[in-house]
Amino acid sequence: MESKLCAILVVITSFFVYPIPTKSCTGITLKSKEETIIVARTIEWGGSNLNSQYVITPRGYTNQSYIPGGMGGMTFTARYGYVGLAVEQKDFIAEGLNEEGLSAGLFYFPNYGKYENYNTAKKEKSIADLQLVSWLLGECKTVNEVKEAVKKVCVISIDPRASTIHWRFADASGRQLVLEIINGTPIFYENTLGVLTNSPGFEWHLTNLNNYVNLFTGTAPTKRLGNIELTSFGTGSGFLGMPGDITSPSRFVRAAFYQASAPQQATSLGTVLQCFQILNNFDIPVGVEFPIGQVPSDIPSATQWTSATDMEHRIIYFRTMYNSSIRSIDLNTIDFSNIQYRAVPMDTSMQQPVDVISIN
Repeated sequence: MESKLCAILVVITSFFVYPIPTKSCTGITLKSKEETIIVARTIEWGGSNLNSQYVITPRGYTNQSYIPGGMGGMTFTARYGYVGLAVEQKDFIAEGLNEEGLSAGLFYFPNYGKYENYNTAKKEKSIADLQLVSWLLGECKTVNEVKEAVKKVCVISIDPRASTIHWRFADASGRQLVLEIINGTPIFYENTLGVLTNSPGFEWHLTNLNNYVNLFTGTAPTKRLGNIELTSFGTGSGFLGMPGDITSPSRFVRAAFYQASAPQQATSLGTVLQCFQILNNFDIPVGVEFPIGQVPSDIPSATQWTSATDMEHRIIYFRTMYNSSIRSIDLNTIDFSNIQYRAVPMDTSMQQPVDVISIN
C-alpha cells in the first residue's frame, strides 16, 4: 500500500504541482432543436501521456478515498453504475456519466480556492478532490442531490502542494452547476451559460465577458475614419479583438462566443458532432507552453482527449490525441447490476490510424 501511495503522489506532484506545462480544460454546452443538451470538454496536459482510461463501474462497487499518508478515508459504494474517463489513475475520474443521466467533471483550478485542512477525526467522511467525481456519479441522480451530498463530506487534497480543482455537474433536465471550494466552504454557482475553463473563479469569468461587448458575428461594416474609408479584409471581422491565446480567461471568452454563435442542430448526434468541431479550436499543440527546445515529452498534442456527453440518451463520446475518430459508450447497453468493474486504456495504439484510399 505504501508503494502504491508513493506512486500516486508522484502522479499528483507531476500533474498538479509542476508549474510549467499546460493543464487546461475547456467546457461548452449546446442544445439541439429536439431539446437534447450536450456537455463537452477538453482536457490538456503537455508534460506527458496521461495514460487515460475509460472506467466501467457497476452498482455496488465499493471504493475508499485516499488521504495524506495512505488510503484510509471515506468508504463509498456506488448506488448507480457509471462510465468515467480517468487520468493517470483509474480512481481519478476526470469526466463521467451515470445511468441516471448525471454528468460530472473536474477542471484544474490553480492558485484559487482552498479545501479544508485534513483532520484525522474526520477521516471517515473525508474524500480526495480527485475522487469526488467518482463518488458523486455513484451516489446522485440530479444536481440537487449533488448539492446535498457535498454538504456531508470534507473534500481534501492528498498532497498539500497540489492545485485545487473546481467541478461541473449537469443532469438530464439541463440544469448545470459549478462547484468551487473557497476557504473550506463549498460554493455552487448556477451555470446558465454552460461554459467553464480554469482559473480565476467562475464569477470572474462571467464579469470578464463584459470586456468583449463589442464583438458580434458576421462582418464589420465599412466606416470612415476622417477622410479615409476603412473596409474589412474579410468575413468574420465582427470578432476582431477576440483573444487567441491559450490562457483560461481567453479560452472562456472564445468558448462563450463560439457556443453562442453556433447554429442549432436538429438532432442530438448532430449537436455532439458540432461540439467536437467547436472544441477543435481549443486543441493545444505541444510546444507552445514550453520554451523552445524544452518540450519534455514526445506526444502529438497537449489536448489529450475531448469528450461530449448526452445525458438524456445516456451516451458518452470521446476522441484522443492518438485517434481522432469519435468513439462512444452507450450506457443503455450496459447491465450495471452484473457487469464487472473494469478500466481500459483509451488507446491501445499510440499512433493515429490512417485509412489508405486504394486507386485501381
